[in-house]
Amino acid sequence: MDLFEQLLTARGLSGRARDAFLNPSYDAKHDPFLLPDMKQATDRLVRARNNQEPITIYGDYDIDGLTATTVLLEAFEKFGFERVDAFIPNRFVEGYGLTVDAVERIAAAGATLIVTVDCGSLSQKEIVRANELGVDVIVTDHHNVAPVQPPAVAVINPKRLLADYPGEYENLLLKDDSKSLYPFLDLAGVGVAFKLVQALQTRLEGLPVGQEKWLLDLVALGTVCDIVTLVDENRANVYWGLKVMARAKRPGLKALMAVAGVEPEKVNARSLGFGLGPRMNAAGRLETAQHSLDMLRAQDGLVALEKAQQLDILNVARRTEQDKIFKEAIVQAEKFKSDAVLVVSGAGWNHGIIGIVAAKLLERYKKPTYVLEEMGSEAKGSARSYGDFSAADAIRASDDIIIKGGGHKFAAGVTMPIENISAFRARVNEFYVSQKLFNQANLLLPKADINIARLGSVDETLLQQLDQLEPFGSGNPEPVFRAENLLVINTRRMGAESQHVKLEIQDGAGQSMQFLAFSAPQHFFVEPGEYVTVWFQPTVNEWMGRRSIEGRLLHLESA
Repeated sequence: MDLFEQLLTARGLSGRARDAFLNPSYDAKHDPFLLPDMKQATDRLVRARNNQEPITIYGDYDIDGLTATTVLLEAFEKFGFERVDAFIPNRFVEGYGLTVDAVERIAAAGATLIVTVDCGSLSQKEIVRANELGVDVIVTDHHNVAPVQPPAVAVINPKRLLADYPGEYENLLLKDDSKSLYPFLDLAGVGVAFKLVQALQTRLEGLPVGQEKWLLDLVALGTVCDIVTLVDENRANVYWGLKVMARAKRPGLKALMAVAGVEPEKVNARSLGFGLGPRMNAAGRLETAQHSLDMLRAQDGLVALEKAQQLDILNVARRTEQDKIFKEAIVQAEKFKSDAVLVVSGAGWNHGIIGIVAAKLLERYKKPTYVLEEMGSEAKGSARSYGDFSAADAIRASDDIIIKGGGHKFAAGVTMPIENISAFRARVNEFYVSQKLFNQANLLLPKADINIARLGSVDETLLQQLDQLEPFGSGNPEPVFRAENLLVINTRRMGAESQHVKLEIQDGAGQSMQFLAFSAPQHFFVEPGEYVTVWFQPTVNEWMGRRSIEGRLLHLESA
């Protein structure tokens, strides 16, 4: 059995499951009317279309919300809606989700219907206020739901089914496909908006069945960047969305790929997550996400390029500010490095960026991390966690000393009086101790799919086979290989601060390969003559017309 077949077997892919995974079918899509309240939503939208009511699509400032907003704007235009606009909240003004102030402004502008994307499931008071102002609300979302739904015309959220039928699902997939329930619950916000489009195709003319596939580039971008699992419907949408993107028909994305150095014919999920995504997110982190929406909506190539270049400039500024905050945070983290949970804070730390800094500190110190921006008398922060420690539960355990907070297990937000930062640090560390967690750092180590005996077996043929597993992401990570008893024959430090390392390593048969690690931990800087075990992902390095196979070094242990 060759390495590729070993890999498929290790991932449980055989028989029909193997074929379905390697050849995702868009036509296997699920019935949108199995989602909660889909009929009520389509009925209301058909009435709005017949009466040409003014409609506002209420988005979000992240990529999922921006792509979902664009999907509905374009689809509604095809369906013949003539009075539709979009409202993208500003992170520094409205903050996340629906707000009463925004609802009042939308109502004052004359809208009679708000359609949310990627938000709204918990917006009870905001939707009550909309109703008082004579504005109906349709929620499309994928976040956590309330025990009782807000008084919207419809709340289309797959997670409602998990709340109502918890025993019917495992890992967000329906266990028995004979049940009349929506089979897959981990759609991104853009995925839910796309299901609304599919439902409207059964009721309205203007977007013939099949033509909605040209929206899949947006669906793919939002799905990958929101880090939902790339299985089932998500895998098919991203697989075919990448093919749409490779055609580069959308001026905005074509321009963004150009400034990001992404060749359309080579676009993959990694391109979206590390090339396009950060540039689009930079707008909302530093100024306003409206810049990104304008880029997505641009019809003229020169305008699109101008918008994409603006996002690129913002992304450079974001990286510069992020590096500055990160360095300052490290100085402070060193003072508390004996803590199980890091809590650091500083004045002027842009709260659009501190979430990234928290993730980088977690990676460096292997600890759950809260990073707070000090603003006047309050501190507002973002948390990142991993393993068995819930960042959100630790915040709930601090309810008496914070102003507000919440989120998820691995990512959360919190606001507190500045004078309570020390108390909060003590409280979350006490909470960690109370959880009796052990060996958490080991959970961050890569898990190998298979072991390989010879480096020479990692060749061009294998890499071409691995391409069949794209798109990679949550639920379908890039394969990781493990090789042991390898001899280090050369070590090269790189970077302005010698922070990167390139190793030349040889197996017992005398075959060698280069392994590269950026911002490598100290124990990666081994000396020639040492024997090591490595965990890596194979990549192709193209330089001056020459191709070679390298390993992206993920972990190293000395023999």
